[in-house]
Amino acid sequence: MPAMTAVDADARAGAGTPGEAVGPLVRGVAVLRRLTEAGGTLSPSALERATGLARSTVDRITGTLGRMGYVRLDGRDVVLTPRVMELGNAYLAALRLPALLDARADALADELDESVSLAVADLDGIRFIHQATRRRALSVSFRIGDLLPAERTAPGALFATEWTEQDWTRWRERRAEDAQDASFPAIPPSAEPTNDSSSTSSKPSAPGSSPGSRADSFTERVERARRDGWAVDDQLIEPGLVAVSVPVRDPGTGRVACVASVVSHTSRHSAADLRTSLLPRLRTAVRAMETDLRTAPAPEPGPAPAGLATWTTASKHELGRDFVESLARGLTVLTAFGEGRSALPLTEVARATGLSRATARRALLTHEHLGLVTARPDGTFALTPRVLDLGFPPLSRTTLPRLAEPHLRALADAVREPTALAVLTSDGKEIQYTAGAGTSRVLTVRIAVGTRLPATATSLGRVLLADSAAPLSPTLTEVRSQGYALVDEELESGLRSIAVPVRDRTGRTVAALNVSTHAARRTLRDVVADLLPALHATAARIQQDLHTASRFTHVPPS
Repeated sequence: MPAMTAVDADARAGAGTPGEAVGPLVRGVAVLRRLTEAGGTLSPSALERATGLARSTVDRITGTLGRMGYVRLDGRDVVLTPRVMELGNAYLAALRLPALLDARADALADELDESVSLAVADLDGIRFIHQATRRRALSVSFRIGDLLPAERTAPGALFATEWTEQDWTRWRERRAEDAQDASFPAIPPSAEPTNDSSSTSSKPSAPGSSPGSRADSFTERVERARRDGWAVDDQLIEPGLVAVSVPVRDPGTGRVACVASVVSHTSRHSAADLRTSLLPRLRTAVRAMETDLRTAPAPEPGPAPAGLATWTTASKHELGRDFVESLARGLTVLTAFGEGRSALPLTEVARATGLSRATARRALLTHEHLGLVTARPDGTFALTPRVLDLGFPPLSRTTLPRLAEPHLRALADAVREPTALAVLTSDGKEIQYTAGAGTSRVLTVRIAVGTRLPATATSLGRVLLADSAAPLSPTLTEVRSQGYALVDEELESGLRSIAVPVRDRTGRTVAALNVSTHAARRTLRDVVADLLPALHATAARIQQDLHTASRFTHVPPS
């Protein structure tokens, strides 16, 4: 079955759960899935209703997830944090396809000025592993990790050309149980009045017609895809949306490794136009992708996580019953996988996590039951695309300001001074404020998001300019050398501010973070002694989230 929704029997570790399964892990995964389906935010009472768990159980689970950095409390709400993306990152790193193919997909999107996606099979559905989306008022809203039913997509028809009879049986059972596609929250409900497989006509629907009014059956589209080697989505998901897809084949097995798609809408391209104008260029890009797969060197195993078992034990000793150790240990098992570690035997999982073989085995069996791990004939285990269900989609479209906001609020509360995040404008002459957090002081700095100021007159601007490759002035040379900028009453009388850089995964400065104060409250020495350490610590936390979130997704700086 695809994604589990609503009240989940697994959340209660009830009927159908293997006897060796770890109940708290089952319930914790259910909480992460409900948060994901809700867009990343739910109140504890809403989680209680969605999972069927007792409120005390929800509180212990969210407290444990909070300790792991996977959620945070924002007022009365539980909110997913970028750190939870490390679970999906483990799957994507083990898969390798995004790292090997995303540059080709991005280049094709730039060439065609259309959205391009890569998708893999997830049982009888398809799941996106990369999205190169055009920024338009009318654009595609799919996210990495979103799950779609195979029969309402072009990639689904291509994957189904390799289905076994067991796969077709699973698909028919799912269609019978979920005719409205309620288990696929990423798409509108199906309006199809009859079972898709019972239809016989192959005539495409008129542009703008309801997806449910399409008369051509999925089985017929699968046969056309088998014959043609490509497939078209002519408004299967919703009126106006069209796509053309081509399989990317594994050079070793010849089977479909993933599917590349160009996605548009009927005001730009008709379904017929996709075939004539976009399909040839998509095929060229796919041939290049298959060459990349064939010539890619064997992956070097990345560093395995370290000290996880020790950390969970220490957390249990500190927090007592409020920390669900079996949940934390079960989730850390997923992070044992990664680049060069796509399939691991039990002994390697135990070694990577520091867990005993018995503990690692029970966690793997539980994940296998939940569809997150698959056991292979050679005795190894591998992650499945369903790991992306655990928080990835709602966070895959985050921005740096959104990511930084909770850290800015925490910093402002800690130092009782306003904080701000800014980026350099394209001409390099001004800064633009992208996020901020204020205080309750009577005399305080209030600069609205979007405000622009001269870069050379602000601490934020000087930090950003100091990262430039151009020859630097003595002032900017000093800023680069010391790692921060201190401005004393240059922008406005009485205003002092200190700023530090925020760096991306490559070490490049992409934004600057500052704290401002009044000259009567802190001397220059106090500003450096009291505020700079807190600034550096906050910048480090923002960078950690940025590095996690941007490993397989693009995080815009503004």
